[in-house]
Amino acid sequence: MAQSRVTTVPQLAELPGIEPLAEKLDKIMPDCHQPAKMVHKMESSGVTKATRDTFSMVLLGILAGFFIGLGAVFCTLVTTNSGLAFGLAKLLGGLVFCLGLILVVVAGAELFTGNCLMVAPWMSTRISKSQLLRNLGIVYASNLAGSLILVALVFYAQSWALNGYALGANALMIANAKVNLAFVPALFRGILCNILVCLAVWLCFAARSVTGKILAILFPITAFVACGFEHSIANMYFIPMGIVLAGQVEVIQAAGVATGQLASLNTLGFLHNLVPVTIGNIIGGSAVGAVYWLVFLRKERAAEVVASRRWLRRFAAPAQPAEARIPDLETALLSVLAKARDDTAFLAQLSQDPEQALAGYHLPDRARAALASGDISWLESRIGTLDEPLRTWLTSRLSQEKW
Repeated sequence: MAQSRVTTVPQLAELPGIEPLAEKLDKIMPDCHQPAKMVHKMESSGVTKATRDTFSMVLLGILAGFFIGLGAVFCTLVTTNSGLAFGLAKLLGGLVFCLGLILVVVAGAELFTGNCLMVAPWMSTRISKSQLLRNLGIVYASNLAGSLILVALVFYAQSWALNGYALGANALMIANAKVNLAFVPALFRGILCNILVCLAVWLCFAARSVTGKILAILFPITAFVACGFEHSIANMYFIPMGIVLAGQVEVIQAAGVATGQLASLNTLGFLHNLVPVTIGNIIGGSAVGAVYWLVFLRKERAAEVVASRRWLRRFAAPAQPAEARIPDLETALLSVLAKARDDTAFLAQLSQDPEQALAGYHLPDRARAALASGDISWLESRIGTLDEPLRTWLTSRLSQEKW
């Protein structure tokens, strides 16, 4: 079968005499990706994250915790004795805290709060629940490790002694305020925080340049810090830093507080903050990913989702026979392929007894024959352009079975 060839703008520019055309095409391209494209990039990014090997995931998670901690260090510094009005001081702190997410996105790292967007590829059945939970669990623990490494480095560097211990006093009071925050406010501040963080990451999928990514990060992150919302990974630096500084007499004196006022600044107080904030972050970030999936991918992925999650079939079309749920050939083929990709038992049955495996599907004889024989060229000619995960699976996974 003849295959189509897509020529990109950079490829056109390499051909003699085509430079003017390439320049014109480049000029008319929008300066950012549109939401319909962004959601596919978000989905693809989630698949990449979920399939990354554990060692790389741990290292990138440590880096993210370290990077976010650097943003927190910067924020603590500029808000120390700033002399600005309340709102302006908060604005300045939020602005410099952006350093953390800029490093994560541009330099590359695995951040737990941003990875809550992986709910989108999970909803598309591109990744399994176990892959999603594995990533979030490993990255969360690694972010904590990276944050604690930075706490140790900053503590022994004694930068907290700057300005007559005023810097340490500020760090101490930031941590103390966090551990004394009640469960419900911490939960909802966590939700609001990660809505903004994940919106920043979402906007980065629109960017075509490093500058675009930095600008996309700037306002949402500044907003969440300035508004006093709670970020679990940032708190993995802020609170442990406060805990270690609570043992420094000079810092306590500079803060002008009694030791009894710091009673909650310990490991238990750390967990008291981290649990509700983490739950809130998961809710807020997942909501962003889920909403954009529902808007832009719900219809496109419907057949695959229903095929992969049997419990959804009763909600999809409870009063209709199986054949009526599959309105056209393309949808039917996608449904079969999605199920074969995620259900190894079905795939084995499809290779050994295709007639029985396809009994519940409304398919013409030619389509059944193609599925039974593994005629990938015919299948692709009927399905059309596929996204990268399914195309890769068609060319590699199916060829490994008895087709």
